[in-house]
Amino acid sequence: MGDQIRPLQPGGYAPAFALPSANQTETVSLASLHGHPFLIAFFRGLHCPFCRRHLGQLGGLQPALRAAGVETVAVINTPVERARIYFEHRPTPVVLLCDRDCTTHRAFGVPYGNFLPEDSRETPVWPYRASMEQFEAARINPTGELPEALHPMAANALLNAQDGFEPTEVDQAIFASHATQLVGHFLIDADGIVRWVQIEARAGPDSLCVFPTAAEMLAAAGSLRH
Repeated sequence: MGDQIRPLQPGGYAPAFALPSANQTETVSLASLHGHPFLIAFFRGLHCPFCRRHLGQLGGLQPALRAAGVETVAVINTPVERARIYFEHRPTPVVLLCDRDCTTHRAFGVPYGNFLPEDSRETPVWPYRASMEQFEAARINPTGELPEALHPMAANALLNAQDGFEPTEVDQAIFASHATQLVGHFLIDADGIVRWVQIEARAGPDSLCVFPTAAEMLAAAGSLRH
């Protein structure tokens, strides 16, 4: 259970990256975005119904963010070939990048859950050294769609069934490799400096799948003008 890099904080520089895009013709990199403020959101893959929903929200918010001078970029850990098939039928105006190994998630310090051994006497520290008991006790209903607050895995299964989303072998493999990956949002200014950060579930597992609201993201974008 190795130590993780902590999330980048405002004032730090965004790390270099270059990723294939599911809806652009060329690889997108930090260098290609330089000179333009952008909001970059790091998600789990298509297997996560809450991530799919928030991608849709970002797509709807993209015109307002662009009017504020901010481009919108999303990174999912679904392989680019699978993502292209999915988003051919559900297009998004967001610049959609793919990082199946979560290398860029790691570079920005977006956490993922590590669980202590069952017999550990170490004090749990969410999410870096969490207890399985913490996670098993979690109950969520972040979008209000569920009949009641459910365990995150049960919530995912119910919403995937409701959406008619059937995970492929590729989706299942990504879930198996990165089941505990969290979500992070970073606003980067034209010089590549981080100006705003939001990390999923900072308060604990009961706040899993709670992402920034449209108002919060627009307020962050508006702050770049001052």
